[in-house]
Amino acid sequence: MTSADETPLRVGVFGLLGSGNLGNDGSLEAVLGYLRAEHPEAAVDALCGGPEVVSARFGIPATRLHWYRGEYRTASRAGAVAGKGLGKLVDVFRTAAWVRRHDVVIVPGMGVLEATLPLRPWGFPYSLFLLCASGRLFGTPVALVGVGAAAIGNRPTRALVRWSARLAAYRSYRDAQSREAIRAMGVDTAGDAVHPDLAFALPTPEASAASDAPGPVCVGVMDFHGGNDDRARAEEIHRRYLDGTTRFVRALVEDGRPVRLLTGDGCDAPVVAAILDAVDSPLVTAADTASLADLMKETAAADTVVAIRYHNLICALRTGTPTLALSYAAKSDALMDRMGLGAYCHPAREVDTDRLLEQFRALEKCSAELRQTLAERNADATRQLDHQFTALTRAVFPTNDHPHALREAP
Repeated sequence: MTSADETPLRVGVFGLLGSGNLGNDGSLEAVLGYLRAEHPEAAVDALCGGPEVVSARFGIPATRLHWYRGEYRTASRAGAVAGKGLGKLVDVFRTAAWVRRHDVVIVPGMGVLEATLPLRPWGFPYSLFLLCASGRLFGTPVALVGVGAAAIGNRPTRALVRWSARLAAYRSYRDAQSREAIRAMGVDTAGDAVHPDLAFALPTPEASAASDAPGPVCVGVMDFHGGNDDRARAEEIHRRYLDGTTRFVRALVEDGRPVRLLTGDGCDAPVVAAILDAVDSPLVTAADTASLADLMKETAAADTVVAIRYHNLICALRTGTPTLALSYAAKSDALMDRMGLGAYCHPAREVDTDRLLEQFRALEKCSAELRQTLAERNADATRQLDHQFTALTRAVFPTNDHPHALREAP
């Protein structure tokens, strides 16, 4: 407990939180659970993309990440361009002032060191660099906890990501590929650890009762247009992904299987609408999910899950449901490998419906065996995340003897 004459420990959380991505918010939820259990005296607030959502859902004060409210809209008029440019300058001082008010800043998970989806360097990579540079300037440790990283082709984006990683006081990754990607960018990762994604620390619902009849199949969808290096063929990639996924759903319906469509971000809604319109069957319904907990309830009730979004995969695997990944990045392959389902990946950029159906049927034949494998891997993931949080406390939180004297990160 903090006595009346002591200032409470000030912890900031940072990222594209509250912006509609359920995976990002799930990572925040896991870190808040850790803070409330291990550092209940801490005063926590956020600098984030959706401050109103974060405050309402998680009960912490939150500040808007960008001064310019039109940050994520395309700027075509001179006034909008000028507003964005001014915003970049104002955000230097806003970010610095926010960081300076804290004893520790945590970036909870997310793919903050990757560009596997379309990304401009002066968007989030610039914001992350400002955060880490401010932390180094004012002596506030910035911890990148369980983050994702990947090779980046765009030079300005790569430079911002590299310097952000170098300036952070603590780094850990959600898979070995992420650590290797940062090492390849020229960052010393010798002291950096790899742990399961933070979402594996979230509680899980009870599994549905077993039944002899074939049960529902959850199909997670995404507004997928390829990655940062695929901009020239983005529409072609999207059309192929959508056509292949639609044909797969139609084949399941023809076999009499109920299909539940899942999303992980608000931008996925048009894909759901397109599939519902194309298949037009009462067997196909769309889930209304507002959190990873909602997604886990859906995947726990399913016989099988086929999904593309990374955190949809995590929710399915976390609930022990046999899962097939439509993989769009190395992080999905690494996750499936870690959980013992590496054989059940299918390329999202080249969806082959016949091959996907073959993999799906093979997955269902091995369902009982795979559920046992997932139970064992989930237990191991929980143990590893306990170690992750213990290491984080030791690395960047104040010592008991000196409440506001911060330790150096390893």
